[in-house]
Amino acid sequence: MSPETASQKTKVCPTCGTRLSENATRCLVCGTELGSKPEAKVVKKVERTVQASRMPEITLSLPAALGLLAIVLLIGAGGIYAALNAGGRVIEPTVVVTATETPTPSTTPTETLPPTSIPTATLLPPIDYTVQAGDNCGTIAFLFGVNTQSIIVLNNLPVACNNLVVGQVLKIPYPTPTALPVATNTLEPAAATVAACERVDITVQADQTLSGIALNYGVSMADIKEFNGLSTDNVFTGQTLKIPLCRRSGDPNKPTPTATIPPPYPAANLLLPADGAAFTLANEVVTLQWASVGTLRPGEAYQVTIEDVTANQARRLTDFVTDTKYIVPTTFRPKDNVAHVLRWWVASVRQTGTDEQGQPIWVAAGSTSDKHVFTWVGVAVEGTPSP
Repeated sequence: MSPETASQKTKVCPTCGTRLSENATRCLVCGTELGSKPEAKVVKKVERTVQASRMPEITLSLPAALGLLAIVLLIGAGGIYAALNAGGRVIEPTVVVTATETPTPSTTPTETLPPTSIPTATLLPPIDYTVQAGDNCGTIAFLFGVNTQSIIVLNNLPVACNNLVVGQVLKIPYPTPTALPVATNTLEPAAATVAACERVDITVQADQTLSGIALNYGVSMADIKEFNGLSTDNVFTGQTLKIPLCRRSGDPNKPTPTATIPPPYPAANLLLPADGAAFTLANEVVTLQWASVGTLRPGEAYQVTIEDVTANQARRLTDFVTDTKYIVPTTFRPKDNVAHVLRWWVASVRQTGTDEQGQPIWVAAGSTSDKHVFTWVGVAVEGTPSP
């Protein structure tokens, strides 16, 4: 072997251990690729690139990041709470509300209306009355429909009220209006008669006619049509009819049944004049008016009663009318200059026959109305000297 060959540099294949020349790039035995100098330069360049790169980055998912943030916030809040608690002061942690995607409906504020004021009765001012001859607190109180004590208190009079002077002006309290009677469920006379009539319901059969039904029950066809609202004489199978047995014609072999007395009328409501009204010489006519109690039947009327209740008077007038008003005759007008107190009321009556003189006999056919009063001066008042 020559010295040149011995001094030549070699390298060993890392796979099979074959010694090769220094510049060999592939193993001749196993075929393994061997590194070369240019590749070493590339490796060095790559190493320099790695050394100049950025710091490593940590990538987290959104839920993991939120969880980590929550842990950090809780640790910080715990540290603050511990620090404040150690100093003797405790602050409750503030709750942070996370907004949701679903909107929360807000309640519309309800408008509050101001309370409605309840109307109250307005008291009327007292009435000025000049004391006349023969007046006392009792007659004046009766005249105006008030009590004696109210006159004494309003005018600061002694309890005996015995020092009235003719021409003295007294304050009379306005009388309290009389409440109207409460409405009742009393039927009108015609409706009450229909309601009191005995009747029976039947069903029309296939071979029945209105005339046959009327003959069978002894009731006229007109009465059956009236009670059932029929406009013709035709009836139909299966139709329900009301038969008014109270309209049956009498049997000639039987005594005539007693007529059914209609129910009593309600009390009349007095309208005019107002309770406590005053009439003077200028009023030639005084008309009394009241509300109707219903349609009066033949032989029925309103009984009007008027009486003079002034001291030492015993006059009374009773009359009968079918209208709802009555004109007080001039013969009942007072004949002096004293204000006479006249009381009046109305009642429904029914004639049951006549007496031996041929005068009608009246009996009550309903309730009596309330009693109202009015005053009436008959002649001019003479002048009185001033006290």
